[in-house]
Parts: sequence; C-alpha cells; structure tokens
Amino acid sequence: MQINLLAVGKLKEKYWKGAVEEYSKRLSSYCKVNVVEVADEPTPDNASAAQEEQIKKKEAEKLLAKIGDRDYVIALAIQGKNLTSEEFADHLDKMASSGYSTFTFIIGGSLGLHETVLQRANHKLSFSKFTFPHQMVRVILLEQVYRAFRIQRGEPYHK
Repeated sequence: MQINLLAVGKLKEKYWKGAVEEYSKRLSSYCKVNVVEVADEPTPDNASAAQEEQIKKKEAEKLLAKIGDRDYVIALAIQGKNLTSEEFADHLDKMASSGYSTFTFIIGGSLGLHETVLQRANHKLSFSKFTFPHQMVRVILLEQVYRAFRIQRGEPYHK
C-alpha cells in the first residue's frame, strides 16, 4: 500500500519535521509513505475574494498534477466528515478491500482547498471544526494513519 501526503507549503520548524519523520518511520512497517510539498502562492494582505480564489486555483493545479488516476483521494477539509479513529481505520480497510492501493491525502494552504480538489476527492475528512496550523495537521494525519493500521491489525496502541 502507498500513502501519499500532498501538502501546500513547506515544513520549516524542526519539531514538525521530526514528528513527520517519526510517524513516517513507524508507518514503514505497514506501507510506503511519500510526502510531497507544492509551493504555496503568495497571498497579499487584504487580498480580495477574487484574488484568494485565484491563489487557491493555482495551488489546486499543482496538487491535481500530483494525483494518480487510480488514487483514492482524501481531502482534509473543515466541511468534511468527522470520523472516530476506528471508523477511519474501517474506511481505509474497506477502500483497500475494494481494490485501492494508493491513498492520497491532501492538505491545502492557508486559504484552504479549491473546489476542483474537493470535487476530485473520493472522501472529505475533517479532524475538527477547529482550524489547525497546516504543519500540525500533517502530524495528526500521519499519527491517525499509523493508528488505523494498528487498529486494523488488532495491535495495541494507547487510547
């Protein structure tokens, strides 16, 4: 199984990089992990709604170019569905049983994801109605994917 994490922007802080590396290492026993960063577009202060839409569209084009035709795409979006860790594990397991072998998770930039990315997504996932820093979401996502594998295999993991 292949897990792709597509994200707008780069991780800069060592502690976020370290956490992503740690969960990527833990996941290596279960799957291949590929983290791909696409450049974020500069957003001027007081950008108009039209400017923000153009920025999201440019970021979307970069993201969509990295998605395979047969990928099962999960977009992280506030308006997505909230799942428990067990439900998430079950969802991934069902999709793998349905023939998907590549799961691509997409984390947008500070303005969120463009509608074209949301339309391409097979599933929209929300971790909370809170807004989190995008760097933190990468870590939360990889931790939840790791937890999902542990749950699927009946392996112990703290609750």
